[in-house]
Amino acid sequence: MSYVFDLERSAQGLRLNRFLHGLTRRELRDLFENDPDQAMQELSEKERDMVRRLDWRAMQDHGANFFCLEKLGRVKGVSNPAIVAHFRGETLDEFLRTRRVPGAR
Repeated sequence: MSYVFDLERSAQGLRLNRFLHGLTRRELRDLFENDPDQAMQELSEKERDMVRRLDWRAMQDHGANFFCLEKLGRVKGVSNPAIVAHFRGETLDEFLRTRRVPGAR
């Protein structure tokens, strides 16, 4: 599924995108690792739940920008291919088999 990043989606995802992009700052990353609830205090409960569960698809549906999702992936040790596999409802191995990359599992 593709999304038009229009004004409505931008407004809906603004708070979440600001938080996710903020993970580029060491102080927020450290706080998130040590006290996630404190780090996410500006988010709605729905947004906090999506982040806690690493529900990439739900965050995207909510308006998260992929480039911001990458920040969370980096902090949590989740690769871009694993995030995309989640979007598609596949395991990482299933997703990698669809790539035309020599040596992909």
